[in-house]
Amino acid sequence: MKIIIFDASTLISFSMNGLLYIIRKLKENSDVKFIVTKEVVYEIIDKPIKIDRFKLEALKLKQLMEEGILEMPTSIGINEKDISEKTNNILDSANSIFKESKQDIHIIDLGEASCVALSKILNEKKIHNVMAIDERTTRMLCERPENLRKLLQKKLHTTIRYEREQTEQFKGLKIIRSSEIVYVAFKKNLTILKGKNSLDALLYALKFKGCAISNDEIEEIKKLN
Repeated sequence: MKIIIFDASTLISFSMNGLLYIIRKLKENSDVKFIVTKEVVYEIIDKPIKIDRFKLEALKLKQLMEEGILEMPTSIGINEKDISEKTNNILDSANSIFKESKQDIHIIDLGEASCVALSKILNEKKIHNVMAIDERTTRMLCERPENLRKLLQKKLHTTIRYEREQTEQFKGLKIIRSSEIVYVAFKKNLTILKGKNSLDALLYALKFKGCAISNDEIEEIKKLN
């Protein structure tokens, strides 16, 4: 079994760009499970559906849930209570790693922490999984914590210290972005847009509406085509 754990950031990137059909087509053409935690469901459906400005996007994502395209962890035998307990520990730990003077810096929110929690649970069970997260901070925490320290230092214009040993728990977690998912869909001929400039247009659309990806990274992806 292969699993993609979707964070709100990635689903919002797809939704804002009118690309949710890609998730549906990938589900129809693969044996991969697309999982969202209850914390992410709150962020993409339960909360925005009460706000007129975001109601339409919330309803689109709710439809994916109703169709079984997006599923809850219970569909793969994972108890929500276990995720919640680990989520709280991860949230507390992650948000006490980086410090400005003696003050902790908040770097991740509940939804992202729940994705990390579920990924760690699946890793413990030897179930292949990746997290789909477009937001930069969580990716850097898992992949390059020292670079995250430098980024925070540059952004806050002050010296940032961090607890290096606390970052160990995030090592080995695998993360992809909406850009990588779109590239796979494009290669599988599942995107509506086809032909010259189509991949370029899709990747830059994601960049300008949510996906933390650089121009250089986009050019590298295009070279793979």
